[in-house]
Amino acid sequence: MRHRNKNKILGRQKGPRELMLRNLASSIILYEKVKTTKAKAQAVRPLVERMITLSKTGDLVARRGLIKTLLQKNSVKKAIEVLGVRYKDRPGGYTRITKLGVRAGDGAEMVQIELV
Repeated sequence: MRHRNKNKILGRQKGPRELMLRNLASSIILYEKVKTTKAKAQAVRPLVERMITLSKTGDLVARRGLIKTLLQKNSVKKAIEVLGVRYKDRPGGYTRITKLGVRAGDGAEMVQIELV
């Protein structure tokens, strides 16, 4: 039974799903906007919000926490040096999800997730 389990499974096992979400979070931090499906965007949004909140402190503990989650070194560097400074006074809500329509191949709802 999966009562009260809120996380999305996305048709993958635990390991591949977590790596996919970590890669997507790194891409959002690097490129600041990514086009993806609605389910993936909703699943990755809390991860990105947590990473930006962690990067606001900018100390060594935050850097090590980001390195543990994000896969690319340049995304960790950008999160600490650029995004942490940009969102220093913002209490949360760093991402925006905009609907784009449906994908032609399978009818999946496509969205754009971007940093505000």
